[in-house]
This record gives sequence, structure tokens and C-alpha cells, in this order.
Amino acid sequence: MSARTGQVLGLTIAATGLAHFAAPAAFESVTRMAFADDVRNWTYRNGATELAIGLAIAARPTRKAGAAGLAVYAGWLAKRVLSRR
Repeated sequence: MSARTGQVLGLTIAATGLAHFAAPAAFESVTRMAFADDVRNWTYRNGATELAIGLAIAARPTRKAGAAGLAVYAGWLAKRVLSRR
């Protein structure tokens, strides 16, 4: 991944994380699929996680750790959604 691609990807993920705080209602239907209880709290938690992962990916020294975090986070979310079906 080029430095520029990493920065753009990371900042996009971070912006999505921030959006969880700016407009939490926009994420509640998606959040509900994985976390039926306390949806607003989980919306904020997911936003904070995405913000942290995005910033890690955006910075070259932490890019690999951020990418690993993204893979683990995506897998965990997928497991949550699938376990609720």
C-alpha cells in the first residue's frame, strides 16, 4: 500500500468513526444487527474503535498494526452479526 493510499484509507475510516458521534442515528440500524441491546452505546463504541483504527492506518509507523486491528475488528463484527441470525 502506498503512503498516500494508507493516509486516504485511514482518514476515511477515521472520518466514519467521527460520524458515529456527529450523527449516531444514521448508524443505529446497522449497529442493531450486531448489538440489539444498548444500540446507542455500541454506536459510540464502534465509532471510537473506527476512529482509532483509521488514525493508526493513516500514520506510517502504525499502519501495519492498524491494518491488523481492522482485520480483527471486521471479523469480530461479522461474527456478532452472524451469531444473531
